[in-house]
Amino acid sequence: MKKIYQIIASLAICLLIVQVDATAQIKTPATSQKATVNQTVGISDVSITYSRPSVRGRKIWGTQLAHYGFQNLGFGTSKAAPWRAGADENTVITFSHDATVEGKAIKAGTYGLHVGLQENGTATVVFSNNSTSWGSYFYDENEDALRVDVKMADNAHTELLTYAFVAVDNASATVALQWEKKAIPFKIGFDVPSIVMEDISNKLRDQTGFNRPAWESAAQYAFSIGNTEKALEWVNAAQAGQFFSQKTFGNAQLKSAILNQMGKSNEAIAEMESVFDQATALELHGYGRQLIAGGNLEKAEEVFKTNAKKNNNAWPTQYGLGRLYSAKADYKTAIKYLQKALQNAPNAGSKGNVQANIDKLKKGEDIN
Repeated sequence: MKKIYQIIASLAICLLIVQVDATAQIKTPATSQKATVNQTVGISDVSITYSRPSVRGRKIWGTQLAHYGFQNLGFGTSKAAPWRAGADENTVITFSHDATVEGKAIKAGTYGLHVGLQENGTATVVFSNNSTSWGSYFYDENEDALRVDVKMADNAHTELLTYAFVAVDNASATVALQWEKKAIPFKIGFDVPSIVMEDISNKLRDQTGFNRPAWESAAQYAFSIGNTEKALEWVNAAQAGQFFSQKTFGNAQLKSAILNQMGKSNEAIAEMESVFDQATALELHGYGRQLIAGGNLEKAEEVFKTNAKKNNNAWPTQYGLGRLYSAKADYKTAIKYLQKALQNAPNAGSKGNVQANIDKLKKGEDIN
């Protein structure tokens, strides 16, 4: 009988443990719902995860909801805690690459985000290496990665605390904490060219680098940021020396542009002439226009006439000659060639463009 009671007691204990464990797994809605906001700058990402308390008619600033300064909150280990910049757990911010905040450097990684509010309308935004604690109750300034001082701004009423990327350009983004009628903005920047170039260099050494277009794209980007030495290195690899290499009109035109930028105009012209035989009428037409834009009308004339002869005056060879004579301010001859181009134009859109240029020439306006 005693053994039976022991068994029953053991079962009861096991059942209680199961019940407690089940209770621990229950999820109920948080009063302040969690949210994440993301923004890409260049190829870098910034994300902020936070909980969103509501105003609900309450006074916000300088209260327990968003206290001023660095205070002892009466709980945890911190004796000088900033505001948690949200609710519940740490508000956290993640940078995928090394960045700057208000011009100050910060390493890639995840940080606890806090704010030291000041009564004078300024705020100290704190990035802590501790991103896993609850609120700011365990904040320790020795764990700071960065502090920046910013000015608060007046803002339209925002009921739910919100982080929003309010301005974005090709190298930076400004994020603002918005709540009640105030905003706390801070600017995040990335050295986009350096980050992209490092990423390209790494990818050209993995599977991405096993195809020619990747090297051409890499060269194009390097050229676009003015790194002509690296651009030339990569376009040369696209053209020769690898199992995938092939000289094409496209990569020759890119190499020519790089050489021109380097002041090697004769080499640039020779590069283009080496692919004339494989060029289409449209490709030669585009190169001729490039020469006009660069002010080399003599070479442009040679290219447009070669194009007309090589392609039996097909579209758009006459159009190119019209642009050439327009660049020379010989509008009468330009109109003659454009009228021929109008007859050969392949579709209504092309005909419309040619006719519009004829009309401009008749008014004495250059069409280039």
